[in-house]
Amino acid sequence: METVTPFKEIVDAIKASGGDAFKYCYQCGMCDTVCPWNRVGSFSMRKLVREATFGLTEIESEDIWRCTTCGKCPQVCPRGVRQIESGIALRRIATEYDVFPKPVEPIRTIAANLRAEGNPFGEDRAKRTKWAEGLDVREFTEGVEFLYSPGCYLSYDPRARKIARATVEILNQAGVEFGILGPRESCCGESIRKTGDEALFKSLARQNIAALVDRGVKKILVSSPHCYHTYTNEYPEFMVHFEVVHISQLLHRLLAEGRLQLKTGYARTVTWHDPCYLGRHNGVYDEPREALRKVPGLQLNEMTESRKDSFCCGGGGGRIWMETPKAERFSDVRLGQAIGVGAQVLVTACPYCITNFEDSRLNVKNGEAIEVKDITEVIRDAL
Repeated sequence: METVTPFKEIVDAIKASGGDAFKYCYQCGMCDTVCPWNRVGSFSMRKLVREATFGLTEIESEDIWRCTTCGKCPQVCPRGVRQIESGIALRRIATEYDVFPKPVEPIRTIAANLRAEGNPFGEDRAKRTKWAEGLDVREFTEGVEFLYSPGCYLSYDPRARKIARATVEILNQAGVEFGILGPRESCCGESIRKTGDEALFKSLARQNIAALVDRGVKKILVSSPHCYHTYTNEYPEFMVHFEVVHISQLLHRLLAEGRLQLKTGYARTVTWHDPCYLGRHNGVYDEPREALRKVPGLQLNEMTESRKDSFCCGGGGGRIWMETPKAERFSDVRLGQAIGVGAQVLVTACPYCITNFEDSRLNVKNGEAIEVKDITEVIRDAL
């Protein structure tokens, strides 16, 4: 098997990059049985682990980039192989050697955009607050309860901007005190870290931490589960600790406290999709469901694969930026499941999921029969 570096060097590099747990694998294959890739094609995490154990990994191969870091294989692994961390270790090696197969090449542009403008789209940093035009939104100052961090997608993507606006309407209706960093906010860095660019992640994290600490931020409200995961679990690596709240958690609290009154209702049949980085990675399952159940007229139908067994949309691990053939899109499978339980609306709370599901509506049979909404859009419409 051809490699660009000697076997021992690959093994040592994997260990140095955090992939030493590969050696614990005893090839039971449980990871392959739950991997969503094997619902749309053929992929073996077991094989990848085995090759890496002996330094036989082809870092030129697309296989090391397929993992969406959905978290399904670690939760069934009997040996604690830590497939996600180990897989990222391989990507770090590929990134170091600047080896990106064709479907992964967009990562180069994404990284350049993040370095230049602090967002993956390469949009002007000064336009990061364009989504808030016409809304009552102010710059964060010390003493304000929440720093609202909409993230990159909600700041720049036309579809996702609607989610940020719905969020602000809800916060203002409930009397929640909040502010934003605007152009001073950079990408949290979660997804680029999962592609193996550790240096760029650290640069983005340090920029954000400096801005947050300088302004006295204590509580961060986020819309993206990926931001939630990074602020909660990864920024503490830099010796800082913020109280991080996902919008679905705050919605549940505001409804429970009576600070939000849902007078209009929402007479639709909906199903809730658990984003991987909200559910499996961070254990937030009940709050969004309880919030939806408080909406008058709303009927909640669960999909079979829900909660810890939720089916990945395909956007994690940096895959949101990579090329995926139409026949291999996880989101098509998931949208079909939502239609199958009679849902008129597929509701979730992740910009990657929203993006992929909106694309799948154009790709699957009867896709036009279902809407895709963020939970904030449903609650806003019910006010």
